[in-house]
Amino acid sequence: MIEFTFWDILRNLVFATRWTVLLSVAAFVGGGMVGIAVLFLRISRTGWKRRFASGYIALFQGTPLLMQLFLMFFGLPMLGFRIDPWTAAVLGLTFFASAYLAEIWRGGVDALPRGQWDAGASLGLHRLQELRLVILPQAFAITRAPVVGFLVQLIKATALTSIIGFEELLRTSNAINNATFEPFTVYGLVALIFFVLCYPLTQYARFLEARAAAR
Repeated sequence: MIEFTFWDILRNLVFATRWTVLLSVAAFVGGGMVGIAVLFLRISRTGWKRRFASGYIALFQGTPLLMQLFLMFFGLPMLGFRIDPWTAAVLGLTFFASAYLAEIWRGGVDALPRGQWDAGASLGLHRLQELRLVILPQAFAITRAPVVGFLVQLIKATALTSIIGFEELLRTSNAINNATFEPFTVYGLVALIFFVLCYPLTQYARFLEARAAAR
């Protein structure tokens, strides 16, 4: 058994937390970009585009994230693509996030009255301009709370990437626990770190919900 002081354990876990945060940010940004593209297809006037987007969302919402990560990490090399744990983790979480964000934003678009579309059309805007200038800003505004709430879930979901070898917080904690045999200390600190990351976002989401309800 290797001797680690409490501060050694904490320092190593805090150092590993940066990878959890970086992965969360990369997946959230990437998921947002892909999610907007899926949203455009989801609300398209073309039937096959809507069906494709609906299938995409159903696929990534209806299958376990861990299976999606396995397909990225173990499946892509079978097709000739060399992929490292970081890339597999980012891709897996990006596609996962995009499906949920697209559906959250679609709910915001559907919540807007039809008059908003008509107002844009009366100004001579074509559909993309209506979306960019009229519809999406309002949809994004009314879905801030669920988007922040999903970000909390995404941060916690990064722990699954330890299974494919990505050195984030949980995988580092497993290595430290195997060396120290102090599970209560190690995993207690991991839980505390996740709490520190997620609790402010949870409170912010509640604040946004309360402010939206007061309007």
